[in-house]
Amino acid sequence: MYIGINYLIIPHRKDRREVKEMNTKVKIAGVEWKNPVTTASGTFGSGLEYSQFVDLNKLGAVTTKGVSNVPWIGNPTPRIAETHSGMLNAIGLQNPGVDVFVKRDLPFLLDYDTKVIVNVCGKTTEDYCEVVERLADYDVDMLEINISCPNVKEGGIAFGQNCFAVENITKELKKRAKQPIIMKLSPNVTDITETAKAAEAAGADALSLINTLTGMKIDIHKRAFQFANKTGGLSGPAVKPIAVRMVYQAASAVKIPIIGMGGIMTGEDAIEFIMAGATAVALGTANFTNPTATQDVITGIEEYMKKYHVEDINDLIGCVK
Repeated sequence: MYIGINYLIIPHRKDRREVKEMNTKVKIAGVEWKNPVTTASGTFGSGLEYSQFVDLNKLGAVTTKGVSNVPWIGNPTPRIAETHSGMLNAIGLQNPGVDVFVKRDLPFLLDYDTKVIVNVCGKTTEDYCEVVERLADYDVDMLEINISCPNVKEGGIAFGQNCFAVENITKELKKRAKQPIIMKLSPNVTDITETAKAAEAAGADALSLINTLTGMKIDIHKRAFQFANKTGGLSGPAVKPIAVRMVYQAASAVKIPIIGMGGIMTGEDAIEFIMAGATAVALGTANFTNPTATQDVITGIEEYMKKYHVEDINDLIGCVK
């Protein structure tokens, strides 16, 4: 007589464990974010337009479009184009200037329970210093310094492509800033660790990377450049492997926190950057294809933490060596 036996498969203890409370808070230069997600400068305005789609209260921080000491009209058109798995832009940091920003945009952002990071741009060290000094007494949490801007006093080479220039501008800004300084590094360099170390040595409180990669597109039908400016900055999923590599290299070279960016579209993308060494991440191009991308990524990070029983997001930072 055949006797059937029913086997009871008991899940492993680890599989049954539930994470009762997850910590998604991170701290950068003494500033605590409720979660590690912000917006990449130039892709979210100052939040006004996107507030129709995203609850800004749920973001770790909002990083504004670049703010200069005087209004900038930007580059001539055409200045934007799609590419495979990304986009090129040559907007030229068009913005109304710091006076309009503090009167119009900043009051709007201060109505929300999120950290405010102002991205600062300039054509000379003096331009940057003027904006930093202007913002010193305003309720701004952090300043991100876009050093991919051409230095007009040095033949147009970007500040971020020369270690001496990175060190010099960082020192000058630290003398004047009342908020923590995040130096946004250019990927258009031979060795990202050199500029990262230069910024750290000069007193930078944190780094963000990567900015866009210089690219070009030609209209073969018109036999002409796609952009009036000839070149543009490449962003989107196409640059993500390069960005992850550079974040890993920078995190291995410095001790200050890093905000990683470059092609992040999902929560899993964000986790990849965090494992490479980023304390937080910024979403840029994703906002153009999916206006709710920032919130979706926050949800994706939380789902990953639940799936793999991660109680504290900080345990994942730089966990891949």
